[in-house]
Amino acid sequence: MTRVFSGIKPTGHLTLGNYLGAMRRWAAVDQHQSDALFCIVDLHALTVDHDPARVRRLSRQAATLLLASGLDPHLCTVFVQSHVDEHTRLSYLLECVATDGEMRRMIQYKEKAARERVRGGSVRLSLLTYPVLMAADILAYGTDQVPVGDDQTQHVELARDIAVRFNQRYGHTFVVPRATPPQVAARVMNLQDPTSKMGKSDDSGPGIVYLLDEPDVVRRKIMRAVTDSARDVVYDPEARPGPANLLEILAACTNGNPSELSGVYETYGALKRDTADAVVEVLRPVQERHRELCADPGYVEGVLRDGAERARAMARPTVDAAYRAIGLLPAAEAEDAGAGIAVPDIGVTA
Repeated sequence: MTRVFSGIKPTGHLTLGNYLGAMRRWAAVDQHQSDALFCIVDLHALTVDHDPARVRRLSRQAATLLLASGLDPHLCTVFVQSHVDEHTRLSYLLECVATDGEMRRMIQYKEKAARERVRGGSVRLSLLTYPVLMAADILAYGTDQVPVGDDQTQHVELARDIAVRFNQRYGHTFVVPRATPPQVAARVMNLQDPTSKMGKSDDSGPGIVYLLDEPDVVRRKIMRAVTDSARDVVYDPEARPGPANLLEILAACTNGNPSELSGVYETYGALKRDTADAVVEVLRPVQERHRELCADPGYVEGVLRDGAERARAMARPTVDAAYRAIGLLPAAEAEDAGAGIAVPDIGVTA
């Protein structure tokens, strides 16, 4: 089967954008049609200033919401990145193949480093190198496809370049993956700033619908969404991003077409009310299942433990092969250590 890998970074509470743009497809399509792995990439959350307790809490919440969204551990592998050592084992090898120029061209590094320079500070080294860790996340599993939004395709392209370069230099070791962007609602935009993505790390709460928002909170945020001064409802993402964002959210929730839906509404008020109702209904089963899973934390912990074991077994052969290919001496098996081997006398006395 085609192998799929994707991950969620626990840097904030998961949003409607995460669900409509990725998680729902993972549950409805990817876990049924492929050998799929879904990972809470907690190591990536350490590239910026963070509260350790919050990272742990958000990691656990993200795992619970992945399961609440419909991921079935009998059909796919759900695990935490830091629980599988192969990610960091492979990352250093890939750093020895990637170049400084490639890292400094990555959009997120350029933007965050520029903001820090303005403030007179500096970013962490891990922010520069984490795209290589992301490549290791992907390549360790022989991944064929990486379902990502268009803002993450640059990282998949880097993984492809590194895989090709490694294979050419040291022999064929890695599958060369490709990005597979979702067809609908690939990017849900901020309700208060429809030119920006609805990001979970964003602090502008009024523009973000979180998966665990209460229904009245969801309705209030959507009813206050930014539109424009025009009177007609038209789907035009470039010229009129506010109404377009609402139409895309409604289309994603109802399996509709945003252009066709624009002809249904004469006022923004009606569009907002129907969008709010649709979002509440989409989130209802996720929130109900989340409450059930929170009442049984041992189940979630067991899923993550079993998932890490499966992921480790899948990744280790590829990572071990990469170690051999790049020229590292294989470690002796533990059962052979000390067997028939003379230990030299180095003259140490008690």
